[in-house]
Amino acid sequence: MSNSTRRIDYLVKGAGPLQGHLRIPGDKSISHRALMLAAIAEGSTHVSGFLDGADTLATMQALQAMGVVVDRHGPHELTVHGVGLHGLQPPAGALYLGNSGTSVRLLSGLLAGQKFDTELTGDASLSRRPMRRVVEPLRQMQADIECTEAGTLPIHIRGGRQLTGITYTMPVASAQLKSALLLAGLYASGRTCVIEPAATRDHTERMLTHFGCRIEQADKQICLSSQKLMARDIEVPADISSATFFLVAAAITAGSDLYLEKIGVNPTRHAVLEILQAMGADITLHNQQIRSGEPVADIRVRSGKLQGIAIPESLVPIAIDEFPAILIAAACASGTTRLSGAAELRVKESDRIQALASGLQALGIQVQTSTDGMLVEGGKLSGGVVDSCTDHRIAMAFTVAGLVAAGPVTVQDCVNVNTSFPGFIDLLRQVGCAIEVRERDYA
Repeated sequence: MSNSTRRIDYLVKGAGPLQGHLRIPGDKSISHRALMLAAIAEGSTHVSGFLDGADTLATMQALQAMGVVVDRHGPHELTVHGVGLHGLQPPAGALYLGNSGTSVRLLSGLLAGQKFDTELTGDASLSRRPMRRVVEPLRQMQADIECTEAGTLPIHIRGGRQLTGITYTMPVASAQLKSALLLAGLYASGRTCVIEPAATRDHTERMLTHFGCRIEQADKQICLSSQKLMARDIEVPADISSATFFLVAAAITAGSDLYLEKIGVNPTRHAVLEILQAMGADITLHNQQIRSGEPVADIRVRSGKLQGIAIPESLVPIAIDEFPAILIAAACASGTTRLSGAAELRVKESDRIQALASGLQALGIQVQTSTDGMLVEGGKLSGGVVDSCTDHRIAMAFTVAGLVAAGPVTVQDCVNVNTSFPGFIDLLRQVGCAIEVRERDYA
């Protein structure tokens, strides 16, 4: 079987009203950061609500390869025994990070200040994604780091360099780039400042503060200097990006009423709620509180009539991962939805603009694409076959589309769904969806 590839397709046969209470898996972004910061902190960190998915396990395995001990107490609970800022050990070989862009970019910053050499590699999809945006500013900090001439993996980092803090104005809004530079700043002499062109998710800043790190923030500038981190327990909230698929599913499926528990509603992540509410979605927040430095709330969503809108460009950077699901809502809304300023979607796990356009057109929806977005004419989804391009978010988005399509929808190549949302199909079935999973091996 070593020379074969597993193919997983979903056959979606519609759904009646979606009803019930759901616990969505833990936030992937926060789970990554909990592992990394706990690993270089002084003391042991207990993490609950951890997302046990392929991407986060890639981060865990990389840290374990560098001598970090992680005790598993169950699929969503673990203890990380920190080794301190300078306690990581040289790995025996290259660190393979699968399909996880977060892992490779954040670890690039974390490893730039170590005393040993490292090589970061990934699967075919990750190996096509842009890495120069991280490599170049790290070089400005005096890191000895390089990628391929094409700006892709593998990344090679030569250790033993003394990093120097810089003030860096990011050319694109990217939480991964910002986080990589802040992590490198923990190892640099002087201050490291990052200036954002637009607000991006701030989980790294919040968690650094949770671990006792002093950070200065003003307007769009974040600054820190080298300092120790002290372990503190972390409760990971449920992932709003994962919850979005259920928000959209309930919003477009007549008679639905879903209650999603303990969802992370960080202000730099909840643009999706603003966008869906602007489209007319019936979404309300309950039991709002702060857990481990992160805002958390229960979210109730009921079906309703959606209207197409021009999505404000100011919200695009902080909803970038949610657009596959949002554009399914657009396809079910009356009128036109316009998305612009989203060129970043073209360099995700797939070219998501093209993948979404092709899939929507295959289901009878009129779409016009541009370099940085698309126009979607709302209508009635037909049955059909959609290629997910092995992109987990594209696969889940069109699975949701199949709930309201006029005929069965086959979503091809869904093997990577467990990358970000293990248990996705089980939860859909739990609230009343008819989905068949078809698995085959191809030589």
